[in-house]
This record gives sequence, structure tokens and C-alpha cells, in this order.
Amino acid sequence: MKLTTAMKVRIFYLFLKWSMQLKISRYLVALIIVSALLLNGCLTPQTNSDISKSFNAAEETSENVDYTNITPMSDDIKSSDPLMKNLPRLEGKATVIMTVKGSPITIELDGINAPITSGNFVDLVQKGVFDGLAFHRVIGPTTNQDPFVVQGGDPQSKDPKFPINRLGTGNYIEPKTGQVRYIPLEIKAKEYGKATYGKTISKAPELPHTLGAIAMARSQMPNSASSQFYFALADLGFLDGNYAVFGYVTDGMTTVNKIEQGDRIESARVIKGAENLKQPDKS
Repeated sequence: MKLTTAMKVRIFYLFLKWSMQLKISRYLVALIIVSALLLNGCLTPQTNSDISKSFNAAEETSENVDYTNITPMSDDIKSSDPLMKNLPRLEGKATVIMTVKGSPITIELDGINAPITSGNFVDLVQKGVFDGLAFHRVIGPTTNQDPFVVQGGDPQSKDPKFPINRLGTGNYIEPKTGQVRYIPLEIKAKEYGKATYGKTISKAPELPHTLGAIAMARSQMPNSASSQFYFALADLGFLDGNYAVFGYVTDGMTTVNKIEQGDRIESARVIKGAENLKQPDKS
């Protein structure tokens, strides 16, 4: 018998309920959620209700983007692989104000340790991509669960009629080419002194998943991140080395903790460091 998406979600819910009844460590449960939810979409990582659907879709669409042969790579993005040169990058720091529920969330982006990931985010902010998008995955205080993540950035949520339980598979599409923009998994280990691209690492990262971290969601494919991102609602060290953190909330965590599924980003603006964004050389 072929299981439908609804059946799979129901089975997953029952498993979590059973885990809680047995009083399994919340960290183990969180790890299970990460594997089933985030990696698929929480990160458009395996992520949640659309677990299988959202991740299979991301895997299929990212097949044409292969960064696996460029790892590790020098921090000099300009002289690296041609695919990398087609992506915007942030050479320094930048500050973004994201307004949700009428309140500002201040985010400092670190282009020093995550130039490609930060550059992609700042570029999308400047293009107005995030304005009006919904937070489709929330695991935390507003859902009566242990603090975990709040995820948004799926362009499909721009349409208020798009079912929220189907979100988690959308990516940013370049208007001029009609192609999805994917960015490589970018993590800089303290020990290496330079970023590693296209694969996870086991070393301590320069940008860890501490409370307030902002990181890119992705599917099981390392290089499938596009526009979806998440805020860490607690210290989530077990995600370090697997997902790309690119900044931190410096003010407004109270607002982040109040975000509910369906809440929308009213606006997102770069208020400082816009000059550090460098667009790809078209020559």
C-alpha cells in the first residue's frame, strides 16, 4: 500500500507523541525532528509536514548544481569555481531589520565568515523577496514545544491562498533566467581558517547554532539552499557543521519567540553595510 503524504504526517505525529510519553530525552526527540523535518525543509533541510515531498523535490531540482568538486576552497571567491562567481557575496558585515507582528528584529549578517550565504540573503532582501512571505514551520513556545526553530522564506507563501501545509519546497527563481538560484553549503571551521563548500564538517564552526542564530534551510542535498531560512530558538549545537549559519539576531528575540505559523514578514530592509554586497562580475 502506498502511503499518502497525510498518512506519513500522521505516522510521524504519533511517533513523536509516543516518544514524549516514554519521556525520551528532549534532545533525542529534537534530533529526530532534525532528521525528519529540518534536513528536508527546516532547513529546506529535511523539514516537516512535507517531509518526503519537500526533500525529494529539492534533491531533484538541485541535481544540476554541483559544488562537490570545489571543497575545501580558498576564501578568495573571485578566483574560485565559475559557479561561485555567479553568486552575490557580502564582503564584510551588514545589518537587516525584519519587521514581524509590527515589531523589528535586528539581524547582523557575517559576510566575513559566510560571504556567499550572507550575500545571497542580503541580495534577496534588497530585491524585496522576503516581503509578505510567511513563516510556515514553527517548533517552539507558540506551539507548546521545546524551543527549536522558526522557519520561513518560501516564495510560494507570497500567495495567501497557497496551503501552508504544502510550504517548504519553494525556492527563489531568477527572473531573468527562470532558473532556481541555489547556493552551496558554506561552513567555516575555526581550525581550518577558511570556508568549506559543498559538504558538512565535524569541526567547530566559526558561526555556531547558538540562540538567535539565523541559518539556511536546505534539503538532504548539501547545495540545495535557496531562500528558506530559520531562526534558532535555543542553542542547537547538534546542527553545527551541517547547516550554514550566517548571522545572529542582535535585538528582537522576544518577537522571534512570539512568531506563529502563518505570521508574515511585513518588511525586510538593509540598514547598514549595503555597500559590502558585491554582485557577480558579468564580464
